[in-house]
Amino acid sequence: MGDIKSAREIAMEKIAAIGEPTAAERLEWKYLPEGEKLSARYLKGETKLQEELVKYDKTAAPYIVRGVCAVLVKNINLPRDEPAQKVNKTAMEGLKIVKTDKSRLEAILNQVRQIFTHYTTQGEQQSKQAYEMLKENFQAKVDQAISQQMGGKAPNMHIDVEKQPQFQEEWRKVKNQMEGQYLHVLAELKQQLTDLK
Repeated sequence: MGDIKSAREIAMEKIAAIGEPTAAERLEWKYLPEGEKLSARYLKGETKLQEELVKYDKTAAPYIVRGVCAVLVKNINLPRDEPAQKVNKTAMEGLKIVKTDKSRLEAILNQVRQIFTHYTTQGEQQSKQAYEMLKENFQAKVDQAISQQMGGKAPNMHIDVEKQPQFQEEWRKVKNQMEGQYLHVLAELKQQLTDLK
């Protein structure tokens, strides 16, 4: 029967097996979060990205840029409202500052803009049509159920189906399904932005 090790001994063995962090790992641990914070301040309009980036030396800069890019890309989302549109614009402008492959970046951003344009024009129109269709179908089902409960007589009351939890849940599913198509394409483009130099 072997020796039983304490939790401390097991932990110490695991730490020893990991070894010392490399210089690159230490730089990443230090500067990646700094880049993320810088990006957050930039998105809030508290700082100018270009001016801040020149303050870092050549060893820190790649990690700062990676942190900045990660936050900028993460903040590109469907333009559901005006604040989201502003954040998208700021994030895309920030990527233009930090990415070096400008022509490829612009091609990807153009695709992102096309998705946004489609979402805000045709997508919004499709959403309204789907909402009205769902509302009509739901109202017909409610009227039919009431009619059956009253022995086939036409109901003399009106129920606002839009306020019914079942309708809201159904609409949420339909809307998520419609937006899912946009989100899938946007996720692919965001991955391309992340991988871009």
